[in-house]
Amino acid sequence: MAHEVDLTSCDAEPIHLLGRVQKFGYLLAVDNEWIISWASENIDEIASDSAVNLLGQSAEVILPREAIHSIRNRLQFLRPRRGVEVVYGLELKSTDKLFDVSVHISDGHIVMEFEPADRLASMANDIANVRTAIDQIGDLPSMTAIYKQTVRFVRMVLGFDRVMLYQFQHDGSGEVVAEAVKHGKEPFMGLRYPASDIPKQARALYVENPIRLIADVSDAGVPIVGHAALTPAGVLDLSGSRLRSVSPIHLEYLRNMGVGASMSISIIVSGQLWGLIACHHDLPHRPSMSQRSSALLFGQMLSLIIQMRESAEEKASDSQVFDLTTKISREVAAGAAVFDVLVSAAGGFMELLKADGYAVVHEQVVVLQGVTPSEAEVLRIGARLNGLPGNKVFETDHLASFMSEAGAFADVASGVLVIPLSRSPRDYVIFFRKEQSRHVNWAGDPAKSVTFSQNGARLSPRKSFEAWHETVLCHSTPWTPRDVRIAVQLRIMLLEIVLSLTDEAGREKKMAAERQELLIAELNHRVRNILGLVRGLISQTNSGGETTTEFVRKLDSRVQSLARAHDHITRQNWSAVSLRQLLQTEAESYLLDRKDRLILRGPNVRLLPQAFSSMALVMHEMLTNSAKYGAMSDKSGRVEITVSIHENGPLVIDWCETGGPRVNAPTRRGFGSTIVERTVPFELGGETEISYDPEGLRARFQLPEHHFVVDHAESDMSGIGSAIPATDFEPPYSVLVVEDNLIIGLEAEEIFQALGCVDIVVASSFRVAMQTVERAARPFDFALLDINLGPDTSFDIGRRLRQQGVPFAFASGYGDSARLPEDLSDAVNIGKPYDTDAIKSLLGALLG
Repeated sequence: MAHEVDLTSCDAEPIHLLGRVQKFGYLLAVDNEWIISWASENIDEIASDSAVNLLGQSAEVILPREAIHSIRNRLQFLRPRRGVEVVYGLELKSTDKLFDVSVHISDGHIVMEFEPADRLASMANDIANVRTAIDQIGDLPSMTAIYKQTVRFVRMVLGFDRVMLYQFQHDGSGEVVAEAVKHGKEPFMGLRYPASDIPKQARALYVENPIRLIADVSDAGVPIVGHAALTPAGVLDLSGSRLRSVSPIHLEYLRNMGVGASMSISIIVSGQLWGLIACHHDLPHRPSMSQRSSALLFGQMLSLIIQMRESAEEKASDSQVFDLTTKISREVAAGAAVFDVLVSAAGGFMELLKADGYAVVHEQVVVLQGVTPSEAEVLRIGARLNGLPGNKVFETDHLASFMSEAGAFADVASGVLVIPLSRSPRDYVIFFRKEQSRHVNWAGDPAKSVTFSQNGARLSPRKSFEAWHETVLCHSTPWTPRDVRIAVQLRIMLLEIVLSLTDEAGREKKMAAERQELLIAELNHRVRNILGLVRGLISQTNSGGETTTEFVRKLDSRVQSLARAHDHITRQNWSAVSLRQLLQTEAESYLLDRKDRLILRGPNVRLLPQAFSSMALVMHEMLTNSAKYGAMSDKSGRVEITVSIHENGPLVIDWCETGGPRVNAPTRRGFGSTIVERTVPFELGGETEISYDPEGLRARFQLPEHHFVVDHAESDMSGIGSAIPATDFEPPYSVLVVEDNLIIGLEAEEIFQALGCVDIVVASSFRVAMQTVERAARPFDFALLDINLGPDTSFDIGRRLRQQGVPFAFASGYGDSARLPEDLSDAVNIGKPYDTDAIKSLLGALLG
């Protein structure tokens, strides 16, 4: 009986569950109580006992308390499935050597991977090199120039014999688009590698862990020992590991290429794996942790540059689509028939899509233009298309693979881009591309051979990588994601036009189907709204005349603002927050340059936690709906919010929109409408009134008096975008920040500076902090104290500040549950990481 083996055999290999790590490092995993649960067998090289004997013991048998504290500090920066954090130059108990440690979370365990530290490495120099390279790359005129500079820089700083930029194509294969190689070695530039060379599960890991080093292809790996019952798979999941050992199939693949060591840096654009920076070396080679971390940063910045360039292309494409749709809309307004509009739209979009011809099929009537198959052949294509879902665009550059009879007219229609417009009868707009025979240079024969072993049949890696030439026939130029995106936009527009022009009396059934199509398209649009919002932030942040560093700074600021808005929606603040701050955060995230048209009048009130959480949801819906459909969607529209308080009565918030498009009452109630109408009555015991005035939406919200407090009254508060303080306190002039983590200390310093503080001192240890307090010419106005300072705590600092009458607060990576001494139990304690909102609320509570 013949054995059936296909490329899914490679895809099924559990490469994240191999249970081994590369021998140049050591793995130690602990549970939430810091009890050792997994360890690599070579751990005895840096510990006082074997891996088996260490299981069940406290991590303190290996790690000093100072080391555990440093690792805990990095843990707060981890996010689910978001790479690793690194601690450099860590000391261990059983050796005088220093180690760089990468930390990540897997199966509920804290996984630490130790590598000998390079005493000569300089993280500051490496990051400075990255910054310089990114500045240069961001100014280059073309993508080709960017690719060339990328591989030259990576080879220069990492020392590999060969560095390639490998871009994935529409079919999953990869092409070498740039290369820097040691003199005398055979170039790989322009070679294509089949999709099967990188299985699906490997591509997923490239996204989750964007940097991957294989230091020695002859290293079979060191086993990891632990309790199988502790994890769902019976072995530790190493998806996030930097030391993860390598599949034997991949090691064989690399040896067949003559490679002694390899490394890859993922290029991730819009959440998808765009390509790889692939590094090869003839001999074993291990760049330092510092070098690899800077290479990871470089890859992330390069990904952003590529995404910026692609976004710019999308923006230009959107502008062309807008111009065409405006022209078509004029034809509709002039009374054109449905069929005429479809033909006109197809003709207008043909050039934009770089198509050679098009066909419009409407109620079995066919119109052809340009290079196309015959009418009969188009109808046969339509008959085959009827077997596909009728609610999405279909594209292929190899029509003969979809219907074999298409090979007879491949010279005029090897590729099709199909826009379905109805369910029954099926109407289509079809764009055609003619055959483009082309030559592809593969890195060896892309077909993999089957071998048989004691484990059964499997696909073996290719043994030859000599250029293998293939002539591709019956294919057109591939349709790009940009082409498909344009087709989706055209489809939505045409569906709207068909609905508006179809005779309702004679086509009621067809209209119902087309409404369903439009609703499905709108649902898809809403699902992708958050991606469109981020793309809009990128587009509006990019002025075109600034450095990449400045662009990233501005973009980071706006993304942080968006994140804060969503935090307000999903969690309650620990103290009352002003209504103005709520509206300001939402406006900065969703209105951008329109926020000065949001006017708030009346007394400044603070909402207590329950009311703040509920009203954040309501105001979020009101503002985003206004920005999309209401007054804020128009250039002259505005929203006025008037706050008033009835004597010993409720808080009244009146919402009034003017200058926007005409308002019509909705025909159905969605989730957003339910939030607006029912949240205040249901959750706060108040009242809500909504009026769909044609001149502008009106709303009134009444909150009972136990949900708010009044700070002070102002007769008129101007636009939300103006510089009006969000909290009611005088910023302290001098601030002491006690923090032993450099990054957290710098972030805290920046936050206090942004709030208007002038004299800010960051002390990194107990000794320095106490000296600073004692030697200060005058007491500080405020202090923020990290509780854990290596072997010490900041409690005595707090006692001394209390004697001086200085207001202060503690901060801890353990959150506000950290235990305080009895004499300091009344002190405020906030969790890390903290942001501007948390510090602003803290100062408002302690100084307001």
